[in-house]
Amino acid sequence: MSERASVPKEDEQDAEAAEADAEIDAEQTPDAEQDPGPAATGADGVVRALENAGVEYLFGVQGGAIMPVYDALYRSEEMTHVTMAHEQGAAHAADAYGIVTGDPGVCMATSGPGATNLVTGLADASMDSDPLVALTGQVPTDFVGNDAFQETDTIGVTQPVTKHNTFAEDADTVGTDVGTAWALANDGRQGPTLVDLPKDVTQGETDVEPGLPETPDTYQPPERADPQHVATAAEVLADADRPVILAGGGVIKAEASEELREFAIDHEIPVITTMPGTGAFPEDHDLSLEIAGMHGTGYANLAVSLTDCLLAVGTRFDDRLTGDVRTFAADAEIIHVDIDPAEISKNVEADYPLLGDAAAVLDQLAEGMPGSPDADEWLEQCETWKREYPMDYEMPEDDPLKPQYVVETYDDLTPADTVVAAGVGQHQMWAWQYWTWTEPRTWVTSHGLGTMGYAVPAAIGAKLAAPDREVVAFDGDGSFLMTSQELTVAVRENLDITVVVLNNEAVGMVRQWQDGFYEGRRMASEYPWVPQFDKLAEAYGAQGLRLESHDDVEETIQQAREYDGPSVVDAVIDPAENVYPMVPSGGNNARFALNEDHLEQL
Repeated sequence: MSERASVPKEDEQDAEAAEADAEIDAEQTPDAEQDPGPAATGADGVVRALENAGVEYLFGVQGGAIMPVYDALYRSEEMTHVTMAHEQGAAHAADAYGIVTGDPGVCMATSGPGATNLVTGLADASMDSDPLVALTGQVPTDFVGNDAFQETDTIGVTQPVTKHNTFAEDADTVGTDVGTAWALANDGRQGPTLVDLPKDVTQGETDVEPGLPETPDTYQPPERADPQHVATAAEVLADADRPVILAGGGVIKAEASEELREFAIDHEIPVITTMPGTGAFPEDHDLSLEIAGMHGTGYANLAVSLTDCLLAVGTRFDDRLTGDVRTFAADAEIIHVDIDPAEISKNVEADYPLLGDAAAVLDQLAEGMPGSPDADEWLEQCETWKREYPMDYEMPEDDPLKPQYVVETYDDLTPADTVVAAGVGQHQMWAWQYWTWTEPRTWVTSHGLGTMGYAVPAAIGAKLAAPDREVVAFDGDGSFLMTSQELTVAVRENLDITVVVLNNEAVGMVRQWQDGFYEGRRMASEYPWVPQFDKLAEAYGAQGLRLESHDDVEETIQQAREYDGPSVVDAVIDPAENVYPMVPSGGNNARFALNEDHLEQL
């Protein structure tokens, strides 16, 4: 008799049942050491494509049409999903993650309102050339165009604010669609991409395994500029008497900060940064003129106005930088380095266009320079302007809390690699002006779109991107009221961030413009009542602190920094404080106001 035949029938049935249960458990329990096998559904293909891209974090909000993708994500051991309070917050968190890491952040939302709630974040990323991938659920293909529940033409709505978007049509190819979107968001001039995912496609069966992210063969962004153009531009720069380098956000996105620093220092050329280019050149260096534009330093705006040769790298010359383009660097020969041909001569005419990657073209220029500019007198003039127009402010003992002092003190107490997020408004300008920027990828804000409410979700994305670095968000009371609910995410994820609300009980920049240009008619810019933000923070589960006196600034900041978790500092600032220097919109950068009296004379 066989050994098996000697087993009692009841025991044999129990053994078979246990074996069957074990097989079911093995199928249902992911094993990190097992090959997961080919994708079984389109949603599995989506998740596998993200894993192939090396994605670690995703930010999103669940919903019906995107649910198959979330179900597939449930089985992923390589990625962590962070559930945000609102889809706009998901887009901003992913955007900030991409700014700090340099790789695309990923956000997810369902169809209809979920997708439309992402639009502000997509537009923001598009204006700032930030790498971002959005995945949106969509109603089943057969329902498209029938006004189905939570249906929106997501492709049509987002096409103007994305670098690339696509409607997934097949379970076999949807993984490739996602990989392509990730590659296009990352390569060349970075930007947001979107894949719209109909529910029947993500639920459809497939055995196709997506590969690594790849851009289409037809996408070939330039790398090195034309050698003859470089040689000519190098000669012009070397012969200049009043040269200036203008470093834009493209320097940081191309990882070209080191090349920029070496080039500027080797040839002793002063450097100005745009708002997106902040941190590309250390502001504590003698050659730094810091920031230019509407609220830039007086010395930067004078230098850019009077230069005879402007080397502009990775900038789109937006109106907040240039003011009146007819007076911007009016006597200068313009050398414009950019990876996107659409930016060349779009706003400011380029005399010497150099099309290519910023790092590669700066290396080409360094090799092609016949010598350095003879600009000793110019350097002395720039130093004189620094002394004549310093970035300072008055702080009488009996005055209310000054926001500039809060920013400066926080900067003094933190490491150089601290990441600073900001919303949009006066608080953003004070953070930009009074923090000393020495490293790239430390300034995280909304530049071109000017999105209020950006700071809190951005701080969440920044902290997950850089968990070992300090993260502080400067917000205004108006901006904070728009996205304060994202504090729930910071508390739930136990993220050690601090939000400093520079609270003047107003939409301060609007109020400042109304005082300056609308004869003081403060319509809808002041709040007759705002909540106590420290108490609100405590209700959310964060530490809440209130700051009202200059004497308490350092102690309060340290208390926030030492707390293991999110803190909110409700800093009640002088409501009369305004942002200066200031160049009126469309004005001449050389004619900047240092106070309200100056503004009235312009």
